[in-house]
Amino acid sequence: MPPAERTFALEAPVGVISDTHGLLRPEALTLLEGCGLILHLGDVGHRDEDAAMLERLAELAPVLAVRGNVDTAPWAEALPMTLDLTVNGWRLHLVHRLSDLDPATACDAVLHGHSHQPRNAWQQGRLLFNPGAAGKRRFRLPITLGKLWADPRGLRGAILHLPL
Repeated sequence: MPPAERTFALEAPVGVISDTHGLLRPEALTLLEGCGLILHLGDVGHRDEDAAMLERLAELAPVLAVRGNVDTAPWAEALPMTLDLTVNGWRLHLVHRLSDLDPATACDAVLHGHSHQPRNAWQQGRLLFNPGAAGKRRFRLPITLGKLWADPRGLRGAILHLPL
């Protein structure tokens, strides 16, 4: 996608989902309804049929995704390892593993997955946002996704627990 298409003017929130691992829950779809953009932060799944999850999300809103470590099927080769975009003037950097972040990356927020642990915290002037995992449960971690609001009032995130 050319850089010009990675700039969004949205009135609706941005849906943020990660670590679905081949399971797109109906509850996640319900929570993402009404979003103006959906970002998948990797580990969509390793099977050929898991590409359909991104197509299903795209029925709700435009979708951008980065590749996670389990995204090994041929369709996933088209997913970038990192992605930069701007929403209402706020610069977002997407990466699956936070350890792969180049600290020199100029952005207002780093959106990441991989750990399955939700995070919504400001560090050194930028938002670190991990929506947690919306797919298969890992250990005793919650099943969550996130929403971001990027507007003149600021950049704000929320972690949403799926009603399971």
